[in-house]
Amino acid sequence: MNPMQPAPSHAILLFNGHDLRNWRTRKGEPAAWHVEDSDVTVVPGAGDIVSEERFTDFQMHLEFMTPDMPEATGQAKGNSGVFLQGRYEIQVLDSYGLNIPGKGDCGAFYNQFAPLVNACRPPLQWQTYDVIFRAPRVDAAGQVVEPVRVTVLHNGIVIQNNVQLPGPTGGPIDTNVGEPGPLLLQDHGNLVKYRNIWVLSLPLEGSDTYEPR
Repeated sequence: MNPMQPAPSHAILLFNGHDLRNWRTRKGEPAAWHVEDSDVTVVPGAGDIVSEERFTDFQMHLEFMTPDMPEATGQAKGNSGVFLQGRYEIQVLDSYGLNIPGKGDCGAFYNQFAPLVNACRPPLQWQTYDVIFRAPRVDAAGQVVEPVRVTVLHNGIVIQNNVQLPGPTGGPIDTNVGEPGPLLLQDHGNLVKYRNIWVLSLPLEGSDTYEPR
């Protein structure tokens, strides 16, 4: 069993390992996924779950485990997804062993960018996503002037290198890209597990002054 990566002391812990009190469904109802042994498992049919917290620019850490489904193929094989700001899906899937992963495989921004390499571990092993997310910048009229940019590490390996997304992926909570958004975990009907989910909110820009000490 892979040890969990400790959260920094100033991180926002989105899942405490005990309950889902700060998560809701897309309709705002209490989340009904199964919590046990410090992880949370998708309950097929219970719907996606959405964090109450909203974020603009951030760093995120999340750990997941796909089920062992040897008879399944393609999108039926351990499918779920992590939606940044509820709008941009990083695919979760059992893609272990694929030589050339595509736009629907684990680590892809669904139907937009395939992962650079396949960093998947076998099913029933814990895996990590570490994400650096820079939200799109919009003008006073709400038009995007700087697109969203995202870097993703899968099990410590860079699989998305500062990619510039054209817009939300399929199935977003909304398309209000100039507003902060939540983390969304997808119910796609498979028993995917998650644990140790934390986020560090980032300032939109650094200081433009220097004060020597």
